[in-house]
Amino acid sequence: MADSKWPLVVFLHGSGERGDDLEKVKIHGPPKLLAAGKDLAAVVVSPQCPTGTRWNAEELAKLVDHVANTYRVDRQRLYVTGLSMGGAGTWSLITAYPDKFAAAIPICGRGDEAAAPKLAKLPIRVFVGGKDGERTVTNCQEMTAALKKAGGDAELKLYPDLEHDCWTVTYDNPEVWIWLLAQKRP
Repeated sequence: MADSKWPLVVFLHGSGERGDDLEKVKIHGPPKLLAAGKDLAAVVVSPQCPTGTRWNAEELAKLVDHVANTYRVDRQRLYVTGLSMGGAGTWSLITAYPDKFAAAIPICGRGDEAAAPKLAKLPIRVFVGGKDGERTVTNCQEMTAALKKAGGDAELKLYPDLEHDCWTVTYDNPEVWIWLLAQKRP
């Protein structure tokens, strides 16, 4: 198995985890699962965004390339997911580099509907709490509809009783990981 390659999952945290204390990155998402002993069967990269800044797609793409060049990563199985500000960062990254990833899971983050046609080949699962901010809920619905209209493989999971934190239930769901890790670029 020394020659086997691993999928790569890039996780983008929300605004509350920015800074220079890496322990903050373990509060949610894949880092939280890994810290609790869950095996995700993937290389997981969880960068930390500096205080007062937002995710930069170009810098993230450089990080993905560096990790893929340094470790035994299957370039046909690169994934990105993020929550809140990280969900918006997920949209930004896949919009800037639509052919780099095999799938994406933006959670309660807003994207640009105009990008839907260039994202149509990328399987995307969108998650949002029904009691989250109206602009976020509406954007997630509109992004999913625009992707479908462009011929994309997109699905929206709206949790009617959840507020902003819909990521805990999403990342805790084994079916989400089964779906994500099954996606492969042609």
